[in-house]
Amino acid sequence: MMRELPYGEDVNYWQTSRTSPDIWMEKTKKLILDLGGQVLMEGFGSEPTIGRSAFMLAFEIEGDNFKVIWPVLPSKTGKELSARRQAATMLYHDTKAKVLTAVIVGARAAFFSYLMLPDGRTAVEASIPELQKDIPSLFSAPQLDSGTDVVEGEYLIDT
Repeated sequence: MMRELPYGEDVNYWQTSRTSPDIWMEKTKKLILDLGGQVLMEGFGSEPTIGRSAFMLAFEIEGDNFKVIWPVLPSKTGKELSARRQAATMLYHDTKAKVLTAVIVGARAAFFSYLMLPDGRTAVEASIPELQKDIPSLFSAPQLDSGTDVVEGEYLIDT
């Protein structure tokens, strides 16, 4: 199931800079290197028949492999370069926030959604089907007997 993407014009970093996407990607890779990581692959790909494109960055930190695929948002006005610049900028800021988090909690926890699993999926790709199956039970309320009250999220049982 593919998520519907918003238009680039409706999201942050739309035409806020004239810095090229390549410069943003270089800055993103430097963040990974400064954290002690190694960039394994980078790329830009597109599916012209359906108009989608994305940046990809694969890297290793502390023995764990990570992969992020960051979509280029569609443009209402057909400004593809602005959309690419926005995507690279967003990828940089997302990575920067995760690098700051990694300093405190470690790279695996900070970049967990991008963690590569042995089957080639990322942790988030693997979790979606399982979570969709289990979410109804996660949010169902327990059956409460008469004499049981809930106050501020805690069960109070009369004895």
